[in-house]
Amino acid sequence: MTYARHDHIDDLDTLPRMPAWVTSSRAETPEDVAFLSGAALSHLHLVLAHSEIPKALFRDRLALHAAEACVAFSGRPERAGELRDALHLLRPGDLPGPAGETYLSWRRAAARPVSVKALARALPTFEAGQLAMWLDAGQGAPVTRAAMALEAVLRDAPRAEVPALVLADAALAQALGWDHLVPLLAVGLKRADLRKQGVDLRLACHRALISSVVEAVRQASDLARRVAHLKAVAPKLRAKGAEDAVEMFLTRDAVAPSALPLPDRGARRLCDRLVDLGAVRELTGRDTFRLYGV
Repeated sequence: MTYARHDHIDDLDTLPRMPAWVTSSRAETPEDVAFLSGAALSHLHLVLAHSEIPKALFRDRLALHAAEACVAFSGRPERAGELRDALHLLRPGDLPGPAGETYLSWRRAAARPVSVKALARALPTFEAGQLAMWLDAGQGAPVTRAAMALEAVLRDAPRAEVPALVLADAALAQALGWDHLVPLLAVGLKRADLRKQGVDLRLACHRALISSVVEAVRQASDLARRVAHLKAVAPKLRAKGAEDAVEMFLTRDAVAPSALPLPDRGARRLCDRLVDLGAVRELTGRDTFRLYGV
């Protein structure tokens, strides 16, 4: 294994902490709301600059939460567990269903650097030219651009809530100079917010980002600690293919044993070993068809 053997967990104390006034302040005016959302995004920008943050895993976990929010918007009952099952337990030739398609769109959108080509892969029901037009619909500050992209999509395609939210996050990422889309807005917005326009929609986006960024920073810190522990125990794993398996856990929200580069029995033993070491968790609570993640 190539992972360092000493424990990096103490190094994570160097991660910047969200200022208490961002989480405790009650914004009363549009100016206050915009200021706090800007402060929150600036803090997230600093957090994402740290090498300790497992960025691919972080985005994949946020994609799950964004999909969960979008599925709830549509009135469907699936939640995180069902969404994971919809993708990771598919058999060859099976279709993931509407909820699974939503999750797949978010995962694809967050996995690759932001571009029209990547967005077209994530949202195949729309032409690349249409996506490019919506992505560039906004001008001005980052949150304004995101809100304008969201409004542009829903004006032209009122039922395209998932593409609208994906493109809004993509516009936000581009405006902030981030290489990858970070799923944020879907989790913070309410269903009624998607019917707003103009100033009201921009204000809703600012409010949504305050809450979603605070939670995203908490998750980033938690994942960094969990990943540091996984890397610390990785040298104890002797199974052939264990190093490649660990790399999968470092980048994916959930992994089925059958997806690991080991024989079935060896994969299950490796997952059990990682659970015993406290490096990964079993995510389903089932005796069979289990999924594991950091």
